[in-house]
Amino acid sequence: MDDIESQNEVKTDDKKENTFLIPASIIVAGVLIAFAVFYSGRGGNMAPSRQPSAANNTAPAAPVISGDLADDDPTLGNPDAPVTMVEFSDFQCPFCRSMWRNILPQIKENYIKTGKVKFVYRDFPLTSIHPGAEPAALAGECADEQGKFWTFHDKVFEEQDKKGQGTVEFGAADLKQWARAAGLDGVQFDSCLGSRKYADEVAKDLQDGVAAGVTGTPATFVNGRLISGALPYAQFEAIIEEAFKR
Repeated sequence: MDDIESQNEVKTDDKKENTFLIPASIIVAGVLIAFAVFYSGRGGNMAPSRQPSAANNTAPAAPVISGDLADDDPTLGNPDAPVTMVEFSDFQCPFCRSMWRNILPQIKENYIKTGKVKFVYRDFPLTSIHPGAEPAALAGECADEQGKFWTFHDKVFEEQDKKGQGTVEFGAADLKQWARAAGLDGVQFDSCLGSRKYADEVAKDLQDGVAAGVTGTPATFVNGRLISGALPYAQFEAIIEEAFKR
């Protein structure tokens, strides 16, 4: 998961002297720290290329946020579904792209298409580390204006996926090209994007996310219960199924 604040790079120096004189307790501690770093990456900073363990299928407990987080943002599925999922996302975030690629298709197939889940997309652009995030969020709102948000949403992630893993750089010219490829009216889209027509709407999404406790992307609420990161699908499934029982 991409955090709201960029992390400082940690540098370590290899020390080859006295290798065999290191106390065993230090070696053990080092192994435990390395494991902790790797494990923490699975929950919140999992790289898109890392495959989750099939055994890790129990979602950690998380607080439940009261109130309606759905607002009037782009929605998939039955508006009267018993479970509402609200994703706060960043179009330039590689972990959000992992969510789109690996998790959302299964949620669509098993829950959205069956009328059990309403899925809502809200903007949470991390501008300090993703310069293309806010323009893309504005572009998404412009696509929604033409009734083609989800087509554009998929196109933005698809085009980045073609360029590999990690954060992909893109600009306004790319957004305009992708909008046309997604079937939008180019003139209307360009005017909307250039005017920053939906800047207040994007800012409201961001503010609502912060107020709800979002600190990075993707952050998904299942009937108010927060799931931080692009966790394995099994964990989403467990929380969705639990939501039906409440």
